[in-house]
Amino acid sequence: MFEEIISSLRRNKLRTALTGFAVAWGIFMLIVLLGAGNGLVHAFEADASKQAMNAMNITPGWTSVEYKGLQTGRRVRLNEADVSELKQKLSKNIIDILPQVNEGGVTISYGQEYISTSLRGVYPDYPSVQRIDMAQGRFINQIDINEERKVCVLGNKNVEVLFPNDDPVGKFVKVNDLYYKVIGIYTDDNRWGSQEVMVPFTTLSTIYQKDGYINRMVMTTKGLSSVEDNEAFEVEIRSLLGSRRYFDKDDTNAIWIWNRMTQYLQTNGALNILKTAIWIIGLLTLISGIVGVSNIMLITVKERTHEFGIRKALGAKPRQILILIILESIAITALFGYIGMVVGIGATEVINMIVMQMDTPAFRDPTVDIKIALEATLTLVIAGTLAGFFPAKRAVSIKPIEALREQ
Repeated sequence: MFEEIISSLRRNKLRTALTGFAVAWGIFMLIVLLGAGNGLVHAFEADASKQAMNAMNITPGWTSVEYKGLQTGRRVRLNEADVSELKQKLSKNIIDILPQVNEGGVTISYGQEYISTSLRGVYPDYPSVQRIDMAQGRFINQIDINEERKVCVLGNKNVEVLFPNDDPVGKFVKVNDLYYKVIGIYTDDNRWGSQEVMVPFTTLSTIYQKDGYINRMVMTTKGLSSVEDNEAFEVEIRSLLGSRRYFDKDDTNAIWIWNRMTQYLQTNGALNILKTAIWIIGLLTLISGIVGVSNIMLITVKERTHEFGIRKALGAKPRQILILIILESIAITALFGYIGMVVGIGATEVINMIVMQMDTPAFRDPTVDIKIALEATLTLVIAGTLAGFFPAKRAVSIKPIEALREQ
């Protein structure tokens, strides 16, 4: 019987090729589309895993709305008393708040090498909030804070410039006119900007006479699981700080709030919509392949009605003819479905290699679970089998004399 199937497929090369292309194309497009969607999703998940999603950055700005007779354009200044007030009044939704101070436009040098960057005064808990990793040495500790030590933590990119052939830990770098001891090296995925140099909060505040003012506060939150919860919490923050710093609670320019959880939830929602859309497009592509196979099988059975009449006249049983048609259908869909699956998986692997070489953070691991690929191929095989079964069953039920009259 298998020889007969092979012979039939060879006699009808164009029909076999068209059926096979419909099957292979449907599987191929489904896998490639799912792979593209997975690439975006995996990149987002990888980025999210490296950051504390419950973090919120609050930065003072300038007023843009009049408040109780005060003009617009006033600079808003925050201090550590504001940090304490937020922590006390909004403790239900706050885990911790870390104030920060910055000093930009500093030159850091070691020997003949130098870089232009900025200093960030931070507290010891900073790595757990910002999810930075220590590659060498240690981070700032409480003793550094209490004694206002002149120590610093460099970024790995800073080290590549300042210490191309030397171990930086324990060395002293010159920051403008002062010397700081390097106590550690941190790494992060900040590909698009320069890395800041971390120093103790109290050291930077004293040296650069910040007068108790802060440049930013980083807050970690709890109990805020939806976009609505986070937006309501932001309103509470603006209201509380507005009453202390004399600006309207609806003035979004007075303080700038970057809520990582809100961004995460919104992006995650958009990605879920994207995944659904890709699945719909992929399934429609798969259905088009099924329709193509069905149409070709209908035409094939109709064209072979005369042949079925001859077979029945020679003594072939309807069951034997039906099995022959079904096996032919399975052979075509399984073979070309496998080809489409292999080529699709191969295409996603090639894309993955290119993405890894480009090292782009926006796209990562665009591959598809082999289980999904096999299930899609099996679906087409079943569809192709059913597409051949029903018209074949009708054809073999026709009397031989009537079948012989079909042209």
